[in-house]
Amino acid sequence: MTSATLDVRSPYNNELLGSVKCANSLDVDTALKTAYELFRSRRNWLSLTQRIEILQKTAQIMGERADTLTLQAAREGGKPLMDSRVEVRRAIQGIHCCIDSLRNEGGEVVPMNITSASVGRLAMTTKEPVGVVVAVSAFNHPLNLIVHQVAPAIATGCPVIVKPAKDTPLSCLSFVEILYEAGLPESWCQALVIDDHELAEQLVTDERLGFFSFIGSASVGWMLRSKLAPGVRCALEHGGVAPVILLDDADLSCALPSLTKGSFYHAGQVCVSVQRIFVHQSIAEKFVAALAKSASQLRVGDPTLESTEVGPLIRPAEQQRVNDWVQEAIKSGADVLCGAKVSDHNCYMPTVLFNPSNDCKISKQEIFGPVVAVYSYTDIDEALRIANRLNVPFQAAVFTQNIDNAISIYRQFDASAVMINDHTAFRTDWMPFSGLRNAGLGVGGISHTMRDMQVEKLLVLNSPKLIGL
Repeated sequence: MTSATLDVRSPYNNELLGSVKCANSLDVDTALKTAYELFRSRRNWLSLTQRIEILQKTAQIMGERADTLTLQAAREGGKPLMDSRVEVRRAIQGIHCCIDSLRNEGGEVVPMNITSASVGRLAMTTKEPVGVVVAVSAFNHPLNLIVHQVAPAIATGCPVIVKPAKDTPLSCLSFVEILYEAGLPESWCQALVIDDHELAEQLVTDERLGFFSFIGSASVGWMLRSKLAPGVRCALEHGGVAPVILLDDADLSCALPSLTKGSFYHAGQVCVSVQRIFVHQSIAEKFVAALAKSASQLRVGDPTLESTEVGPLIRPAEQQRVNDWVQEAIKSGADVLCGAKVSDHNCYMPTVLFNPSNDCKISKQEIFGPVVAVYSYTDIDEALRIANRLNVPFQAAVFTQNIDNAISIYRQFDASAVMINDHTAFRTDWMPFSGLRNAGLGVGGISHTMRDMQVEKLLVLNSPKLIGL
């Protein structure tokens, strides 16, 4: 059975960055068989000491190659060099988070000798790997997302098969090679580049899985979840249409730089990018004019240059889709404060729209592009009603200098996380991160993912010497 190859090209200038082998049906079955046999062979599991040593060495190698990993991520994913550098730093920190969790989170002692039935017993739990992990990843953080899905599997002792996004497989393959160099036996982490939906479904729906990790669109994530074999755990991370509320006392000197970054970071191709900003009428025109000025000054272009702040969209089709949505919003009555036009090299100019219709796509769906909509409001309850009306609660934000108002908005927001005086895309890799309802399932974040990839196994010891303890 022959295998095809996939050319990996720069989204900025279509430069050929490399060619990778695509997995075929036999490759998928072999990977699953290898991983499952590893998991079933308990005597050959990697010890805790081995896993920590491998992760420590992995972090060391990544640190030594940070510049190379940064440039590779920027070239294949289009995220500007300044932001790709942060991504690599976060990825290394993610490895250390795994090590810290292994050192600090274990089983627990279960109280005994507290009833007549529990007399003379000692009970405790230990943690074991849940089984084979299959991780399907996304393009927008080509290294850090892989770390978030793969490193917890390695840390918890789960054999893992990872399918990177076909737009950005090179960073994943580099990370897997680093794991091997750090001492991980190759069979414990297998990377499969798959350019076929049926084949990907074959991988995900196999009964040998223990855990399925997915980052991508809601339509694909929920479809795959519906086809999982019985008993397979899963975590789904989709996207939201992140709302921000500025009260009339918001400090614009704080809000403007924060919301500029949160709106246009990685050309808006982030699942919690700022997309809808509700501003009190008394400051709305001042704010939207200042935001447009800030956005229009962003440097758009080659992601491999140090000066670039906004790079290209991942594919030409995305550039056209974003523009179509913007033009629809304009026809619905939105005022264009800046942008609203395509640029060279698959870029789209940072766009600020004022008061688009609540029924246009930009007001209802995740645009995943460098576009932000600003809405003027007079009634905070009405602003919250509109902000909460979508079935994709994820991260939200409020800007105010009044702590009581901040807490009130926090409690009323339909969201899994609310930032106060910070943008919606803020994240550290150890905090819980989860979309609710259609936006996802389960809780991300290194330590939270590790808990999901483990089972607690109970040990009960019965001895007359334990009576009275």
